[in-house]
Amino acid sequence: MDATRPPDDEQSQLWNGPSGRAWVEAQEVLDGMFKPIEDLLVEAVVASSARQVLDIGCGTGSTTLAVARRLGTEGHCTGVDISAPMLDAARARADREGTPASFVRANAQLHAFEPAHYDMIISRFGVMFFEDPVQAFANLRRAARSDATLLAIAWRSPADNPFMTTAERAAAPLLPDLPARKPGAPGQFAFADANRVHRILEDSGWAGIDLQPVDVTCTLPEKELVRYLSRFGAVGRYLHEADERTRAQVIDTVRAAFGPFVHGPEVRYTAACWRIGARAPAAQGR
Repeated sequence: MDATRPPDDEQSQLWNGPSGRAWVEAQEVLDGMFKPIEDLLVEAVVASSARQVLDIGCGTGSTTLAVARRLGTEGHCTGVDISAPMLDAARARADREGTPASFVRANAQLHAFEPAHYDMIISRFGVMFFEDPVQAFANLRRAARSDATLLAIAWRSPADNPFMTTAERAAAPLLPDLPARKPGAPGQFAFADANRVHRILEDSGWAGIDLQPVDVTCTLPEKELVRYLSRFGAVGRYLHEADERTRAQVIDTVRAAFGPFVHGPEVRYTAACWRIGARAPAAQGR
């Protein structure tokens, strides 16, 4: 369902282009790597009384489907994302396994969700990409029932996550045009500043705001490391257009830089995240 067509902005172009296709192609590896994060969200849903759950930035649907399986016939989970290729993959997965989840292609910042419908809103690394996060979270609050809960997992700072910045640091001497990350800009580390995140949620009408640091061990097979480092992030996007000589040189250099994270057949690192919780106030003027 394409209920609200995303605007033609940078994030939409990114996730409907090479980045979205890369996630689809590496879906199994990425879902395995982020399974501990998914488990945190699923366990929170199960521990609550939530029956209508909204998954923001659902991607290829792993968390949406995991929640839907646990809810069974007692509830429903809807995933929303701007990426057409990722949602195509999510719907195909749901069809294959017969899980009754719903998927909507939309910009959650602007989409006209049914008011006061969801009693829990979750996200696995999907809330850091809004152009206007206050507008986005205000829109999500309107979609939430009174006393509904919000639980999102987002990355802390680049300094806290050396695994996620290794490729850029290693490739920088070879790729002088590699764009620098802009603090607070839409992207992976947009929610690094806890005070900023608190202000965003407060300004968008959420209450009971609680940010807690969580450190989660994530793994992926060593045999998948080159594909990972050459397809994702700023380096992956650059290599998509690079000539073969540059590509080979960068991959060799970057792969060597990941040595400290390689433990035999496994790559292991700590995902330093925020566990972001909030509650929709009972009186919202609806």
